[in-house]
Amino acid sequence: MITAGLRKPVVAGQFYPAGAQELKNLIASLADGSAPKQKVIGCILPHAGYVYSGRVACQTAAAIKIQDTVVLLGPNHTGMGAVFSIMPQGIWQTPLGNLEIDRQLADRFLDKSRYLKNDALAHANEHSLEVELPILQYFRNDFKIVPIIIATDDLTRLGALGEDLAAVIIENNLQDKVTLVASSDLTHYEPQASAKIKDRLAIEAILALDEQELQNRVEASKISMCGFAPVAVLLKAAKALGAKNAKLIKYQTSGDCPDGDFSRVVGYAGITIS
Repeated sequence: MITAGLRKPVVAGQFYPAGAQELKNLIASLADGSAPKQKVIGCILPHAGYVYSGRVACQTAAAIKIQDTVVLLGPNHTGMGAVFSIMPQGIWQTPLGNLEIDRQLADRFLDKSRYLKNDALAHANEHSLEVELPILQYFRNDFKIVPIIIATDDLTRLGALGEDLAAVIIENNLQDKVTLVASSDLTHYEPQASAKIKDRLAIEAILALDEQELQNRVEASKISMCGFAPVAVLLKAAKALGAKNAKLIKYQTSGDCPDGDFSRVVGYAGITIS
């Protein structure tokens, strides 16, 4: 819910604990606090409940150096709002504190982009960005955010958005000030064996930094990846920013969790791009 520029959490107490100390304790139990931090252009994090995807997300976040502003790219699960929705001002609240939107950078994206619209509606009840924030805050508590929600798989427009985001970052010499985060889960509700085969196909294309091949494999193998759009934007932007490498930090499915059901899993991958 968004009131007077304040977005309050909508899945605290559901996807993750609503209490700050309980939340910190959970993240600490899932992350490797001793992991060396790598400078990256961006990363891919899953967005399910922490009991399912938290270990993947936490271990990936633990491995990166979080920059001054995090540009969050997520899929639209609610069907609300514009196709390319950016919330350019306001505060996002989590149990670990408030995060300010980087208004200056968001306005620059709006000015440059061929598709972004100033729209808070898509963000009001969407969980795909919210669930990433406490994990990122655990490792750094003073960054700003730019939240973007996407509701199309049109690769031409996704590529254009990625190019526009990268152009703004380059024009303003922000390469060392911005981290791009794409929020995505992989295969949904298939047996563990088939999910792992399909997810490997998607992960291989991502590691090759090839959004066209990713789309080809998603379509050919009917991979029910909910975050194809944000990942495609990330890959296009990252390559324009000089990315040469991608690394899989961790992969697992919901079946790998305590009391997991291997007959109907969701896949999760944490990947860094540098």
